[in-house]
Amino acid sequence: MKVPNYLEIFFCFILFLCFCHVGAAAGSSNLLPENEAVPAIIVFGDSIVDPGNNNYIKTSIKCNFPPYGRDFNGGTPTGRFSNGKIPTDFVAEEFGVKELVPAYLDPHLTTQDLLTGVSFASGASGYDPLTAKITSVLSLNDQLELFKDYIKKIKAAVGEEKATAILSKSIIIVCTGSDDIANTYFITPFRRPHYDVASYTDLMLQSASSFFHQLYALGGRKIGILSLPAIGCVPSQRTLFGGAARRCSEAANSAAKLFNSKLSSLIASLGNEYSDSKFVYFDIYTPFLALIQNPAENGFEEAKKGCCGTGTIEVSVLCNPLSTKLTCPDPDQYIFWDSYHPSNKAYKILTLQIIKNTPRNFF
Repeated sequence: MKVPNYLEIFFCFILFLCFCHVGAAAGSSNLLPENEAVPAIIVFGDSIVDPGNNNYIKTSIKCNFPPYGRDFNGGTPTGRFSNGKIPTDFVAEEFGVKELVPAYLDPHLTTQDLLTGVSFASGASGYDPLTAKITSVLSLNDQLELFKDYIKKIKAAVGEEKATAILSKSIIIVCTGSDDIANTYFITPFRRPHYDVASYTDLMLQSASSFFHQLYALGGRKIGILSLPAIGCVPSQRTLFGGAARRCSEAANSAAKLFNSKLSSLIASLGNEYSDSKFVYFDIYTPFLALIQNPAENGFEEAKKGCCGTGTIEVSVLCNPLSTKLTCPDPDQYIFWDSYHPSNKAYKILTLQIIKNTPRNFF
C-alpha cells in the first residue's frame, strides 16, 4: 500500500508521539541452569529493543542525540530509546552472555559480536507491515532478511554445524505490536475504515504467526515473545486520548488485552506443533500496569509523565537538546524516560520480573 508523500510527512510527525515498550532487569548469570548454555541473545521488534538500527536507515524515527543516553556509559546517545540501557541489554547480562546487545546494522560489529547475538529491531515497527511502511523503518520481514544474512555470516565464521547449534540454543526475543495499536490503528486513517479492533488484532496475529513459523524454519528453537503492555497508560496516550485528567486510554488498553489473549493462544499452539522447540509467552501487561498504579512501591514518584521535557508528548525528535532545560534531574524517580518509553530503572525492574521464570520455560 503506497502512502502519499504529504501523508507520510504528516503521519511521521504524529507518530513521533508514540512507539512500544516492555521491561528490563539486571543481574548475574545465576539464572542459567547447571550444564546449560545460552550462546547468544537474538532480538526482533521495535523501539523497546532497538539499540540503534534506525541510526543507519533513512527514517525520522531516531534518538541518537541528547538527552537520550544521558545515563548510558558516560552520557552516550546510541540510538536506544532510553536514558540508559534497554530490556535486551539486561537480558544478555542476566544470562551471562555479554553486557550489551548491539544493533546488527552497526558497521563496527566484530565476529564475536555476531556469535553472541545482535538485535534486528527497528523503532516504530510492528506486526502489521503497514506500521513500518508509514515511518520508513524495518518491517519484521526486513528484519528476517537481515537475520538470513546474519546466519550466512556466522556459518562462514564457525561452520554450518556450530552455527546451527548456536541458533538452536540461543534465546530469541520478540517485542513488537504496540505501534500497531497506538499508531497505525488509532492515529492513522488507513486501517480503521476497514477493520474493527477484533479484526485488526486478527490481522496482527496472522502476521505474527507467519513470522514465528519463519523463525522456526530458520533454526530458532527458544523463542520468547512479549505481550503488549498497557499501551493506553503511557504519557503520550494519556495526553492524546485521556482528556483533561490525562487518564489511561481504555480503548488502547482493551485492544492490547484482546491481542494478548490471541497471542497467548497462538504461542501455546506453536509449542504443541513444534515439540523440539520452546515458544514462551511473557506477560508484560500485568507487571507494567501494576508498576504504573503503584509507583511508590518501587521508589518512583512520577507515573504519568516522562522525564524528558514536559514529559507529556516529547519522544524521538521531540525529545532533543532543546528539551534538556525542562528535563527532570533524576530519571530514577520516573517510570518513563520520554512520553512513550520507560526509564532505565523501570526497564531493569520489569525485565527481572518478566524473566524470573525463564530457566523453567526454556530449559
